Amino acid sequence: MQTRIHIDKAEPAGYRAVLGLEKFIESTPLSRTHKDLIKIRASQINGCAFCIDMHTKEARKAGETEQRIYALNAWRDAPFFSEEERAILALTEEVTLIGNHVKDETYARAEQFFEPARLAQIILAIITINVWNRIGITTQLVPA
Repeated sequence: MQTRIHIDKAEPAGYRAVLGLEKFIESTPLSRTHKDLIKIRASQINGCAFCIDMHTKEARKAGETEQRIYALNAWRDAPFFSEEERAILALTEEVTLIGNHVKDETYARAEQFFEPARLAQIILAIITINVWNRIGITTQLVPA
C-alpha cells in the first residue's frame, strides 16, 4: 500500500485548518489519558492503522498501560476503566458511528461527569480524531 496523496502538500491551507483544531484540543485541560482513549478508540472503530499505531505509541509513552490499551475495544467488559472513562468511551463510539445517532442516555451520562466546557472539548476531540482517521484512511497513510 502506498499513500495516495499528501493532503498537507496538495492543500496546505485546508490541512493547517485541521491542524489548528488538533492544536486547540491539545491546549485544553482534558487529561492526556482522556485524549488518548478517545484517539485510540475512534481509530479502532474506523480502522485507521496509521492513527492506531501513532496513538497507542503516544499513550504508552505517556504512561498508559498495555493492559488497558489491549482491552480498549472491550472496555464495557473490562474492569480497568473508570466511570468517567466509560462515559467518554460510550460518547466516542456513538459520535464516531454518528449514523446511529448519539443516544440521550449516553449524552446524559457524560453530562453527569463533565461541565459544559469540558463536554464540548470532549466532543471536539472525538470529532477531530475522526477527521484525522478519514484523512489517514482515504489517503492510505501507512504506519512507519
